[in-house]
Amino acid sequence: MNVSLRQLRVFQAVAAHGNFTKAGEHLGLTQPAVSRCVTELEHQLGLKLLDRTTREVALTAAGRSLAARLERALDELDAVLLDVRGLATQRQGRVRVASSPTLSAHLLPECIARCQREHPGLDLVLLDRMQNDALASVLSGEVDFGVVIDPGPHEDLHAEAILSEPFCFVGPSGHRLVRRRTVRWADLAGEPLVLLDHASGSRRLIDEALRAHGVQAQLAQEVGHVTTIYRMLDAGLGVSVVPTLALPPSGLPGLQARPLSPRVERRILLVRRARRVLAPVAELAWQLVARVAAERAAA
Repeated sequence: MNVSLRQLRVFQAVAAHGNFTKAGEHLGLTQPAVSRCVTELEHQLGLKLLDRTTREVALTAAGRSLAARLERALDELDAVLLDVRGLATQRQGRVRVASSPTLSAHLLPECIARCQREHPGLDLVLLDRMQNDALASVLSGEVDFGVVIDPGPHEDLHAEAILSEPFCFVGPSGHRLVRRRTVRWADLAGEPLVLLDHASGSRRLIDEALRAHGVQAQLAQEVGHVTTIYRMLDAGLGVSVVPTLALPPSGLPGLQARPLSPRVERRILLVRRARRVLAPVAELAWQLVARVAAERAAA
Protein backbone atom coordinates (compact mmCIF):
# COMPACT_ATOMS: atom_id res chain seq x y z
CA MET A 1 0.00 0.00 0.00
CA ASN A 2 1.39 3.40 -1.00
CA VAL A 3 -0.87 5.94 0.67
CA SER A 4 0.56 9.45 0.88
CA LEU A 5 0.09 12.04 3.59
CA ARG A 6 -1.13 14.46 0.92
CA GLN A 7 -3.93 12.06 -0.10
CA LEU A 8 -5.06 11.70 3.51
CA ARG A 9 -5.11 15.45 4.13
CA VAL A 10 -7.07 16.04 0.93
CA PHE A 11 -9.64 13.40 1.90
CA GLN A 12 -9.91 14.92 5.39
CA ALA A 13 -10.70 18.33 3.84
CA VAL A 14 -13.31 16.85 1.49
CA ALA A 15 -14.97 15.00 4.37
CA ALA A 16 -15.05 18.21 6.45
CA HIS A 17 -16.37 20.48 3.67
CA GLY A 18 -18.53 17.96 1.77
CA ASN A 19 -17.42 19.55 -1.46
CA PHE A 20 -14.38 19.19 -3.76
CA THR A 21 -14.24 22.88 -4.65
CA LYS A 22 -14.40 24.12 -1.05
CA ALA A 23 -11.83 21.52 0.01
CA GLY A 24 -9.57 22.74 -2.80
CA GLU A 25 -9.93 26.36 -1.72
CA HIS A 26 -9.00 25.37 1.84
CA LEU A 27 -5.90 23.50 0.67
CA GLY A 28 -4.86 25.77 -2.19
CA LEU A 29 -5.57 23.09 -4.81
CA THR A 30 -7.75 22.98 -7.89
CA GLN A 31 -10.94 20.92 -7.90
CA PRO A 32 -9.47 18.37 -10.39
CA ALA A 33 -6.39 17.95 -8.19
CA VAL A 34 -8.59 17.26 -5.16
CA SER A 35 -10.67 14.73 -7.11
CA ARG A 36 -7.52 13.01 -8.38
CA CYS A 37 -6.06 12.67 -4.86
CA VAL A 38 -9.24 11.08 -3.53
CA THR A 39 -9.45 8.70 -6.49
CA GLU A 40 -5.81 7.65 -5.94
CA LEU A 41 -6.50 7.07 -2.22
CA GLU A 42 -9.53 4.90 -3.03
CA HIS A 43 -7.44 2.93 -5.50
CA GLN A 44 -4.72 2.31 -2.90
CA LEU A 45 -7.23 1.22 -0.24
CA GLY A 46 -9.39 -0.77 -2.64
CA LEU A 47 -12.47 0.93 -1.16
CA LYS A 48 -14.95 3.54 -2.26
CA LEU A 49 -14.82 6.40 0.19
CA LEU A 50 -17.21 8.91 -1.43
CA ASP A 51 -20.50 8.83 -3.28
CA ARG A 52 -20.33 11.65 -5.82
CA THR A 53 -23.35 13.39 -7.30
CA THR A 54 -23.62 16.58 -9.33
CA ARG A 55 -24.60 18.53 -6.24
CA GLU A 56 -22.91 16.94 -3.26
CA VAL A 57 -20.29 14.51 -1.99
CA ALA A 58 -21.41 11.96 0.56
CA LEU A 59 -19.20 9.67 2.63
CA THR A 60 -19.64 5.93 2.29
CA ALA A 61 -19.53 3.71 5.37
CA ALA A 62 -15.79 3.16 4.73
CA GLY A 63 -15.35 6.91 4.24
CA ARG A 64 -17.09 7.70 7.53
CA SER A 65 -14.94 5.14 9.36
CA LEU A 66 -11.73 6.61 7.92
CA ALA A 67 -12.77 10.22 8.53
CA ALA A 68 -13.66 9.48 12.18
CA ARG A 69 -10.19 8.10 12.93
CA LEU A 70 -8.13 10.24 10.60
CA GLU A 71 -8.32 13.57 12.42
CA ARG A 72 -6.80 12.17 15.61
CA ALA A 73 -4.15 10.21 13.68
CA LEU A 74 -3.07 13.29 11.70
CA ASP A 75 -3.01 15.43 14.85
CA GLU A 76 -0.73 12.89 16.53
CA LEU A 77 1.49 12.78 13.45
CA ASP A 78 1.75 16.57 13.45
CA ALA A 79 2.79 16.47 17.11
CA VAL A 80 5.46 13.86 16.39
CA LEU A 81 6.84 15.86 13.47
CA LEU A 82 6.98 19.03 15.56
CA ASP A 83 8.86 17.16 18.32
CA VAL A 84 11.38 15.77 15.82
CA ARG A 85 11.77 19.17 14.18
CA GLY A 86 12.54 20.59 17.61
CA LEU A 87 15.61 18.37 17.81
CA ALA A 88 17.23 20.59 15.18
CA THR A 89 17.57 23.36 17.77
CA GLN A 90 18.06 21.13 20.81
CA ARG A 91 20.87 22.34 23.05
CA GLN A 92 20.40 19.99 25.96
CA GLY A 93 21.61 16.45 26.48
CA ARG A 94 24.67 14.30 27.12
CA VAL A 95 27.44 13.95 24.52
CA ARG A 96 30.14 11.31 25.00
CA VAL A 97 33.58 11.99 23.54
CA ALA A 98 36.61 9.68 23.45
CA SER A 99 40.05 11.26 23.42
CA SER A 100 43.65 10.10 23.54
CA PRO A 101 45.59 11.06 26.73
CA THR A 102 47.59 14.12 25.63
CA LEU A 103 44.46 15.62 24.10
CA SER A 104 42.39 14.70 27.17
CA ALA A 105 44.89 16.54 29.34
CA HIS A 106 45.75 19.55 27.19
CA LEU A 107 42.79 20.31 24.87
CA LEU A 108 39.58 18.78 26.21
CA PRO A 109 39.55 20.48 29.65
CA GLU A 110 39.20 23.86 27.94
CA CYS A 111 36.48 22.46 25.69
CA ILE A 112 34.52 21.08 28.66
CA ALA A 113 34.85 24.36 30.58
CA ARG A 114 33.74 26.36 27.53
CA CYS A 115 30.79 24.02 27.08
CA GLN A 116 29.66 24.56 30.67
CA ARG A 117 29.79 28.34 30.20
CA GLU A 118 28.20 28.58 26.76
CA HIS A 119 25.79 25.62 26.81
CA PRO A 120 24.79 24.83 30.42
CA GLY A 121 22.34 22.17 29.28
CA LEU A 122 24.97 20.25 27.33
CA ASP A 123 26.82 17.64 29.39
CA LEU A 124 30.12 16.85 27.65
CA VAL A 125 31.39 13.53 29.05
CA LEU A 126 35.03 12.58 28.36
CA LEU A 127 36.29 9.02 27.99
CA ASP A 128 40.08 9.21 28.35
CA ARG A 129 41.37 6.32 26.23
CA MET A 130 44.54 5.27 24.46
CA GLN A 131 44.39 6.01 20.73
CA ASN A 132 43.28 2.55 19.55
CA ASP A 133 40.69 2.29 22.33
CA ALA A 134 39.35 5.76 21.50
CA LEU A 135 38.94 4.76 17.85
CA ALA A 136 37.22 1.51 18.87
CA SER A 137 34.80 3.49 21.05
CA VAL A 138 33.84 5.62 18.07
CA LEU A 139 33.39 2.68 15.71
CA SER A 140 31.29 0.73 18.21
CA GLY A 141 28.98 3.68 18.85
CA GLU A 142 29.94 3.83 22.53
CA VAL A 143 30.70 7.54 22.06
CA ASP A 144 29.28 10.19 19.75
CA PHE A 145 32.69 11.16 18.36
CA GLY A 146 36.39 11.12 19.12
CA VAL A 147 39.32 13.54 19.27
CA VAL A 148 42.41 11.65 18.13
CA ILE A 149 45.77 11.86 16.41
CA ASP A 150 45.52 11.19 12.68
CA PRO A 151 45.28 7.38 12.35
CA GLY A 152 45.75 7.42 8.58
CA PRO A 153 43.14 6.39 5.98
CA HIS A 154 40.11 4.66 7.52
CA GLU A 155 37.03 4.00 5.40
CA ASP A 156 34.77 3.51 8.44
CA LEU A 157 35.45 7.00 9.81
CA HIS A 158 34.48 10.49 8.80
CA ALA A 159 37.30 12.81 9.89
CA GLU A 160 37.82 16.55 10.15
CA ALA A 161 41.27 18.03 10.87
CA ILE A 162 41.09 20.70 13.58
CA LEU A 163 44.70 21.30 14.57
CA SER A 164 48.27 20.64 13.43
CA GLU A 165 51.15 20.89 15.87
CA PRO A 166 54.89 20.13 15.66
CA PHE A 167 56.93 17.68 17.71
CA CYS A 168 59.69 19.13 19.87
CA PHE A 169 62.79 17.97 21.70
CA VAL A 170 62.79 17.86 25.51
CA GLY A 171 65.86 17.27 27.66
CA PRO A 172 67.41 18.15 31.04
CA SER A 173 68.49 21.77 31.36
CA GLY A 174 72.18 20.86 31.31
CA HIS A 175 72.05 18.63 28.25
CA ARG A 176 74.29 19.55 25.31
CA LEU A 177 71.37 19.75 22.83
CA VAL A 178 69.46 22.18 25.03
CA ARG A 179 72.19 24.76 24.39
CA ARG A 180 71.01 24.96 20.78
CA ARG A 181 68.11 27.09 19.61
CA THR A 182 66.94 24.28 17.30
CA VAL A 183 67.65 20.55 17.49
CA ARG A 184 67.93 18.50 14.30
CA TRP A 185 66.38 15.05 14.15
CA ALA A 186 69.80 13.72 13.14
CA ASP A 187 71.22 15.07 16.44
CA LEU A 188 69.21 12.42 18.30
CA ALA A 189 71.43 9.61 16.99
CA GLY A 190 73.04 7.82 19.93
CA GLU A 191 70.88 9.58 22.53
CA PRO A 192 68.87 7.42 24.97
CA LEU A 193 65.26 8.17 24.09
CA VAL A 194 62.29 7.98 26.42
CA LEU A 195 59.24 7.79 24.14
CA LEU A 196 55.52 7.23 24.27
CA ASP A 197 54.68 3.58 23.57
CA HIS A 198 52.93 2.28 20.46
CA ALA A 199 49.48 2.64 22.02
CA SER A 200 49.94 6.37 21.46
CA GLY A 201 48.90 7.83 18.14
CA SER A 202 52.09 9.93 18.16
CA ARG A 203 54.57 7.07 18.33
CA ARG A 204 54.06 5.97 14.71
CA LEU A 205 54.79 9.50 13.53
CA ILE A 206 57.89 9.82 15.73
CA ASP A 207 59.29 6.49 14.47
CA GLU A 208 58.67 7.53 10.86
CA ALA A 209 60.51 10.83 11.41
CA LEU A 210 63.48 9.11 13.04
CA ARG A 211 63.76 6.64 10.15
CA ALA A 212 63.39 9.40 7.57
CA HIS A 213 66.40 11.20 9.09
CA GLY A 214 68.54 8.08 9.45
CA VAL A 215 68.41 7.95 13.24
CA GLN A 216 68.94 4.55 14.84
CA ALA A 217 66.93 5.08 18.00
CA GLN A 218 68.53 4.02 21.27
CA LEU A 219 65.33 3.33 23.15
CA ALA A 220 65.77 3.79 26.90
CA GLN A 221 62.12 3.48 27.98
CA GLU A 222 58.61 3.32 26.48
CA VAL A 223 55.80 4.73 28.60
CA GLY A 224 52.09 5.44 28.31
CA HIS A 225 51.89 9.05 29.48
CA VAL A 226 53.86 12.22 28.82
CA THR A 227 54.02 13.04 32.54
CA THR A 228 55.97 9.81 33.07
CA ILE A 229 58.41 10.89 30.35
CA TYR A 230 59.12 14.13 32.20
CA ARG A 231 59.80 12.33 35.48
CA MET A 232 62.23 9.97 33.74
CA LEU A 233 64.07 12.86 32.12
CA ASP A 234 64.27 14.50 35.55
CA ALA A 235 65.97 11.32 36.76
CA GLY A 236 68.57 11.58 33.98
CA LEU A 237 67.36 8.59 31.96
CA GLY A 238 67.57 10.31 28.57
CA VAL A 239 65.88 12.82 26.28
CA SER A 240 62.56 12.75 24.44
CA VAL A 241 60.41 13.85 21.53
CA VAL A 242 56.90 14.99 22.49
CA PRO A 243 54.06 16.90 20.82
CA THR A 244 54.10 20.62 21.55
CA LEU A 245 50.58 20.46 22.94
CA ALA A 246 51.89 18.24 25.74
CA LEU A 247 54.15 21.00 27.10
CA PRO A 248 52.66 22.57 30.26
CA PRO A 249 51.97 26.32 29.88
CA SER A 250 53.87 26.92 33.12
CA GLY A 251 56.99 25.24 31.76
CA LEU A 252 58.99 22.20 32.89
CA PRO A 253 61.19 22.79 35.95
CA GLY A 254 64.60 21.25 35.32
CA LEU A 255 63.78 20.50 31.66
CA GLN A 256 63.94 22.50 28.44
CA ALA A 257 62.05 22.17 25.14
CA ARG A 258 63.50 23.06 21.74
CA PRO A 259 62.00 23.03 18.22
CA LEU A 260 62.95 20.06 16.04
CA SER A 261 64.21 20.64 12.51
CA PRO A 262 62.92 19.94 9.97
CA ARG A 263 59.46 20.52 11.33
CA VAL A 264 57.32 17.36 11.66
CA GLU A 265 53.68 17.79 12.64
CA ARG A 266 50.90 15.61 13.89
CA ARG A 267 47.31 16.32 12.90
CA ILE A 268 44.50 16.30 15.44
CA LEU A 269 41.20 15.04 14.05
CA LEU A 270 37.57 14.91 15.05
CA VAL A 271 36.25 11.50 13.99
CA ARG A 272 32.82 9.90 13.88
CA ARG A 273 31.39 6.86 12.17
CA ALA A 274 31.19 7.21 8.40
CA ARG A 275 27.76 7.60 6.82
CA ARG A 276 26.23 8.55 10.17
CA VAL A 277 24.77 11.95 11.04
CA LEU A 278 25.39 13.35 14.50
CA ALA A 279 22.45 14.30 16.66
CA PRO A 280 22.08 18.10 16.78
CA VAL A 281 23.35 18.31 20.35
CA ALA A 282 26.41 16.21 19.43
CA GLU A 283 26.98 18.39 16.36
CA LEU A 284 26.97 21.41 18.68
CA ALA A 285 29.70 19.79 20.81
CA TRP A 286 31.69 18.84 17.66
CA GLN A 287 31.66 22.47 16.47
CA LEU A 288 32.67 23.74 19.91
CA VAL A 289 35.74 21.45 20.05
CA ALA A 290 36.69 22.51 16.52
CA ARG A 291 36.37 26.19 17.50
CA VAL A 292 38.53 25.83 20.62
CA ALA A 293 41.19 24.01 18.59
CA ALA A 294 41.14 26.77 15.94
CA GLU A 295 41.61 29.41 18.63
CA ARG A 296 44.50 27.41 20.08
CA ALA A 297 46.13 27.21 16.66
CA ALA A 298 45.71 30.95 16.07
CA ALA A 299 47.23 31.76 19.46
